[in-house]
Amino acid sequence: MLRKIALALTVTSLAGLCACSPTSSYQGFQAIDHTPSEVKVGEDTRATVLARLGSPSAVSTFDKNTWFYLSQVTSHTAFYRPHINKRDVVAITFRPSDEQVVAVKTYGVLDGRVIAYNSRETPTRGREMTVLEQLLGSISAAGALPQQEVNPGQHGSRGGP
Repeated sequence: MLRKIALALTVTSLAGLCACSPTSSYQGFQAIDHTPSEVKVGEDTRATVLARLGSPSAVSTFDKNTWFYLSQVTSHTAFYRPHINKRDVVAITFRPSDEQVVAVKTYGVLDGRVIAYNSRETPTRGREMTVLEQLLGSISAAGALPQQEVNPGQHGSRGGP
């Protein structure tokens, strides 16, 4: 009986330890035969890069002659946020005239920048109203205060045309 309890506790504690072990995941471009860093400036063309590496992860929005190959390795432990272990961004730029490779730049995690996202609040032009102004405005709108009738072409404070 004591052995069964010890075995159950051992199995339970091992299962608990396995649940807290980090899980790695790979996203983006996975190099199989060739890596993007093997591309030679002045030797390779758009066709040879496409044949070696396949289609890019992304093409630059503003310059169609820049291709990006993106890859990332993250680890996730239990309920904690995922941790980025490795990130590689390889930017390959081609010359528009003859489609030859002009530059190969590699960026890592340390080259990234934090981007401030929109807080989903629309900024308003003008000034903020105080609580007293809001209350007086709602009383005025409800008809509690007397209103002067103003005809077109006539000012409210002056009488007559």
